[in-house]
This record gives sequence, structure tokens and C-alpha cells, in this order.
Amino acid sequence: MTSVYASWITLLSPLAAAVAITLGGTAISRRAAGVVATTGTSVAFAAAVVAFIDILGEDPERRSHLDTAWTWLGAGKFDAGLAILVDPLSIFMMLVVSGVGSLIVGYSIGYMDGDDEERRYFAYMALFVFSMLLLVQGGNLLLLLAGWGLVGLSSYLLIGFHHERPSAIAAAKKAFIMNAFGDATFALALFLLIAHTGSVSFGALEEVTGAGSTVTNLIALGLLGGAVAKSAQLPLHTWLPDAMEGPTPVSALIHAATMVTAGVYLIVRLHSIFEAADVVQDFAAILGAATLLVAGLIALVQTDIKRVIAYSTMSQIGYMFVGVGLGAYANGMFHLLTHAFFKALLFLAAGVIIHALAGEQDMRRMGGLRRLMPFTYWCFLIGSLALVGIPPFAGFFSKDSILAASLDRGTLGAILVVVGLAGTFLTGAYTFRMLYLVFHGSRSAYATEHHLDDGHEGPLTMLVPVGALAVLSVIGGWIQFAPFWTPVSDFLAPVAEPLAEASNWMEVVASVAAVALGLAGILVAWAIYDARRWRAPRWTAARRALEEKLYWDRLYDRIFYSPAVWLARATLRWFERPVIAGSAVGIGVGARESGEIASEVQTGYLRAYALALAAGLAILVLVFVSVR
Repeated sequence: MTSVYASWITLLSPLAAAVAITLGGTAISRRAAGVVATTGTSVAFAAAVVAFIDILGEDPERRSHLDTAWTWLGAGKFDAGLAILVDPLSIFMMLVVSGVGSLIVGYSIGYMDGDDEERRYFAYMALFVFSMLLLVQGGNLLLLLAGWGLVGLSSYLLIGFHHERPSAIAAAKKAFIMNAFGDATFALALFLLIAHTGSVSFGALEEVTGAGSTVTNLIALGLLGGAVAKSAQLPLHTWLPDAMEGPTPVSALIHAATMVTAGVYLIVRLHSIFEAADVVQDFAAILGAATLLVAGLIALVQTDIKRVIAYSTMSQIGYMFVGVGLGAYANGMFHLLTHAFFKALLFLAAGVIIHALAGEQDMRRMGGLRRLMPFTYWCFLIGSLALVGIPPFAGFFSKDSILAASLDRGTLGAILVVVGLAGTFLTGAYTFRMLYLVFHGSRSAYATEHHLDDGHEGPLTMLVPVGALAVLSVIGGWIQFAPFWTPVSDFLAPVAEPLAEASNWMEVVASVAAVALGLAGILVAWAIYDARRWRAPRWTAARRALEEKLYWDRLYDRIFYSPAVWLARATLRWFERPVIAGSAVGIGVGARESGEIASEVQTGYLRAYALALAAGLAILVLVFVSVR
């Protein structure tokens, strides 16, 4: 079938690009490496579009195809092979990953121009896109796990891309270790799942419901651990802000199209398990609500432009967790789509600013860039309005639909709606604080120093993707406008039937409240940072706590890092040095002293050696005689 063949092309094109760049080495130019990587991801997107069009021509009940290239492991009823699953959910994710990914990789040609390690960078980027596509297209749980691990490896390589900086290496290790914890719970859940079903196929998931509530809850909890770590939700969220050490396009790819969306996809793909463990599914929604609130508060005091956007990602992924945790699967996935548009836009627009200011990321050293970078300003403004959820921009249609659907889930849903509305106010406040600090106010001395008065904002390879994402952030939300038209929900319904659906009055109430609070947050930011009519509150203790990210890093340092360092040092002092190193020294000294003693009996006289030989034989004779 056309959709199956096109899906294989989508999966393998980025991998082919990564292999070509790696094998080409210095034989290809650095710019050519960027072209190869961009071509590979663009071909993947074109093939995904073909697969999407083809599958639309099929009956909704028949839009699921499992294609196996070969089976490499089989034992009785158990078999595992290289297979892809082509259904509405996988095609939806293929379009997001390859589409937004190709724009980000193409943007990188201009952003990374002149870097000595461009070839390595583009090979890593193509590998990252392939890894995420393997995760969403994998036709069985084993391939899902393989893609899951490759995404973590790719993020480690890209976050630590500038390996000459200790901070980048520390951030890469932090991301890898934090995600490894989630990977471990995910793998253990899969082992338990395989033990009870005897299969790694998605079709065997329905059998888990009969395995007993304890087993079902354990499997769901393990899967949730993996989702929470990959999507940077509480309490495994601390790696994401530090991941800003990677180049800005890497941040855009991680936050918009790949890694952090994996947890949302996992819950939707394995929704039958979570529905059987409803307590764990509710817990996922609660974690999402807590994360969106905590991330929004911390973002209020950040001074690094990329970190503000990073915390906004945590917050928006929190909304998605609320949606899929309450069973509004299509609503959560729709927000994943629109979020990919405006979050990639914000990161890439920030990259234009950082590129123009020679790497400067501190918003306190910016200001007045609106007149110097008008195109970037308007694109950034569009992304900001979409993030807050102001109509008619994309975020309004998707985020408000999650809040509306939550009202259909009783008391828990109502509580989470209140938290979500508070998050909307915070989003308006921190987003427009960022915009006013960067673009409004007087012209900064730093901008003058870098001669930005000529209006040159960056090469077309950077500006064209930013413009395309700005357009998508304006029109992308109109794909679905509940309750009038719901093509996204209709498309995804055969894969994950919703548990929560909003009525008309719920849509109206959620939208009015969310827009009002979002505008209130924007007004507060304007009054403090642009009009200068209000002063920011001097809540010193609260501000210090937020600047310390609510002490999560210190907590982990006290619980895990410091005890590990103490144990390592104690082991070095009391065991390794005296026992391991000491025994090695003792063996050497003993051998040397034995050699010295042996050298004293080496007289060089034949009669002495003959006497020693005779004495030895006499002793042996006496021993054997006495034994008999």
C-alpha cells in the first residue's frame, strides 16, 4: 500500500542522511552536510504527507496497517521484528516530527554557518529526527523502546555538542541520567507486560486488563515514569532548563517536535493500559497540572531568554498531560500540534536574536530591538500570542479545548481547570515580560555595540523558517474549532476513543475565562515592564525560591549527589587505597623481598647446588615413606 511504502521512506530518509554525512566525513563541505540533513528530513515530510493523503481515502475502521520487514526473533508465540505501524496516530506524529523538524534543520544551515563541527552537528540532528520517527512508527513495544532510548542518546549528543564547555557536558549528563531513570521504569514495565502477555505487539495490550489490578497499576506506573522523565514533568523535570546549553535549533527540536512530546504520545498509544489503571491515569493529569503551575511561576523570574521559553514548554506539556490524563486524547494531541508551531517559532526567533548579539542570552542586556529587528519582533509577537492562547492564534483553539474537556470529568476535572486557568494568567505574564524586556524600552548598549542599527536580522535560511512557523501559528489552530468542526478528533478517534468530551457551554466558559486571564497576565506585564506604571512585587523570599527553581536541584543534590560523593570518597579512603592499592604495593614489595632472599642462596658453586638437590630428594623420600 502507498501509505506503508511512504511511511518506510519517512522513517529511513533521516537515517540515510545521517549515514551519508558520517561516511562522507571531510569529503563533503560543511554547508553540504546541512543540505543533506535538510533534504533527508524534507523527503521524510513529503512522504508523510503522501501517507496521510492515502490513508484518508480508506474507511476509518481500516486505517491501521502493520508492515514487517523481517522477524529477527521468534520463540513459540513470541516474535519480534522490524515493523512499522501505520495508523492515524503514527501519521499525525510523522507529520509533526518531520514537518517542523525539517524547518528547524534548514534553519540550522544559517545558524551554524562557520562552526567547525557543522558536519557532526547535522549528523546528530538527522539521527535525532530518525530516532523520534522510530519511536512513533515502531510497530511493536520493542521498537518503541529502541526509539525511546535513541531519542535519549541523540539529546545527550546534541545538548553536549559544545563539549569544550563544562556546563554543556554537565547539562548533557544531567539530561541523560534523569531520562535513564525514566527509561528504567519504562523498560521494567515492558518486561512485566511481556511476562503477562507473552507478546510485544500493541494488539496484546488488551490482555493486560485481565492481569489483575496490581499488575496493571505497576505497568501503568512504570510507563508513566518514562513519560514523565522524557516530557520533563514533575518531579523529573530539572534536566530541561539546563538542556539550553545546546545550540538554539537543538532546543527548538527538543521542545517543539521531538523529545518532550514523546511522553504524551506514549500515554495516547498505550491508553488502554492507563484506562485500566485509572488511578495512575488521573495521577498523570495531576502531575501535568502541578508542572504547568510550577513552571509558570519559575518562568516569572528567569533572565535567560531560552530558559523562559524552556519553562513555558514544561508548562504547555503539562496542559497536554492534563488532557490525555483525563482521557481527552485528541485535545492533547491537537495542542501538541499547535505547540510545535509556536514553540519552534519562539525558539528560532530567539535564535535570530542570539545570533545577532553574538551569543548573548541575558534579557537584561537586550531592549529596544523592536526597531532594529522588526521582522523578528512581529514573528515573536505572533508566537507569544499563540502561547498565551489569544484568538485567533493557534494556542487559543487547542489549549482551551483541553480546559473545556476537563470540565466533563467531574470534581477532579474542575480542580484541574482552575489550575490550568491560573497557568494561563502566568503564561501571559512571563511571556510578555520576556517580549517587553527584549524588544521594548530603550535601545541597549549591547545592541549598539554589535551594530544592529543596519537592520540586518540574519540570513534567509534562518528568516524563512521563522516566517513559515509564524504563518502556521496564525492559521494552524483553525484546523479544528470545536464544536463547529473537529477533523483532528475524528481522525484520531479510531485509535483512542475519548473519555471526556466538552459540551458547547463548556467550550464557551473555558474560552472566555482563559482569554480573560491571559489578557490579564499580559496587562500586568505591560504595566510593570513596558509602561512602568507598577513595580514588581518585592517578595524577597518568594523571589529567591523561584530563582532557585523551588530548590529542586538542591533537593536532588542532598538526596542523591552528596551521599554518592561521600560514599565514593569513603570507599576511596577506607577500602580502595588500603586494600586495592595497598595490596598491589604489598605484592610488589613481597616479590622484591623474595627475590632478594633468593639471590642470597645463589652462590654460583656447583657443590652447593648438588647438596641442595640431595637434601630435597632426601626430604621427598622421608615424606613418601612416612605417608606409607
